Amino acid sequence: MRPQPRPGILQIANYVAGDLTLPGVAKPALLAANESPLGASLRAIEAARAAATNVHLYPDADTTALNEAIATRHGLDPRWIMCGTGSESLIEVLCRTYAGPGDEVLMPKFSFPMFSIFANAAGATVVTSEAPAFTADVDALLAAVTDRTKLVFLANPNNPTGTWIDRHAVARLVAGLPERVMLALDSAYAEYLEDPAYDAGLQYVTKHPGRVVVLRTFSKLYALAGLRVGWLHADPETITLLRRARFIFPVTAPSQAAAIAALADEAHVRRSIEHNQRWRPWLAAELSARGVEVLPSGANFVLARFPGEGWKRADAKLKAKGVIVRPIPPLEGLRISVGLEHENHAVVSALL
Repeated sequence: MRPQPRPGILQIANYVAGDLTLPGVAKPALLAANESPLGASLRAIEAARAAATNVHLYPDADTTALNEAIATRHGLDPRWIMCGTGSESLIEVLCRTYAGPGDEVLMPKFSFPMFSIFANAAGATVVTSEAPAFTADVDALLAAVTDRTKLVFLANPNNPTGTWIDRHAVARLVAGLPERVMLALDSAYAEYLEDPAYDAGLQYVTKHPGRVVVLRTFSKLYALAGLRVGWLHADPETITLLRRARFIFPVTAPSQAAAIAALADEAHVRRSIEHNQRWRPWLAAELSARGVEVLPSGANFVLARFPGEGWKRADAKLKAKGVIVRPIPPLEGLRISVGLEHENHAVVSALL
């Protein structure tokens, strides 16, 4: 008999990344992974290339310069920042540090799959609360808290739905959770949301040290998905605990250099935001005009719903036109990233 994994591992379905190729299509439109259609800043690319000349050396384990650049950009104390190999590595280390067998990790239904994957991997029990209209509900979350709850995850805006809750709802959630429960706010798409009532949550970290952490990423707006850079805002004591369980060298030297340069290229950031502000509403409106239900989105994608088996037919139509999107079967929908102008038009044309 071969060695057996821990029980939680057996509950995890293998995460399958989006397709990258289509038979017979030389260059498909890749609209499945919420990547930036404008690509990375040229300054970031050059910084990564320059740093690559020293890849025989270990990178800065403390990501000191990157922490300082993030702190300057967001008005934070660099001692309250920890970087990781994408935000998913930070989700993993949160679960491994704060939850285990006998504990519960709580999240709304239709949440980012990595929350449940890493909670199960840590041996904890995943609990989901109801999410009316595919949106997190504070009352439902608070009602689902038990004596075993150790960690609550909330992606805001949420992936894969794109929906969000405002600052008042988040404040009520923070106030309602027991002090022994850690709240992890995943704000990966915060830069794309123009709602004045929205808040990315950084303020709650300093107001409630040790109880709230905020996750951010360089994969979306800053278009460094291939370099894997994420960061976490938490109080120094929490960071000290997390560092005990994380990789020694969590971010490569080229990745650190690229992230610092990406933060400094404000013109490229502005262009990326403006592109999304133009084309996300356009895509949602064009699909809605054709009778497709589109959920409200505060991210760089839309969730288009095709009830029953309709999403399969819609996915097939898109693939036939050379467009790859992300099927979300539990929502009977397709998550469609905002692409370049011709890619967005291709989506709409395929679904006529």
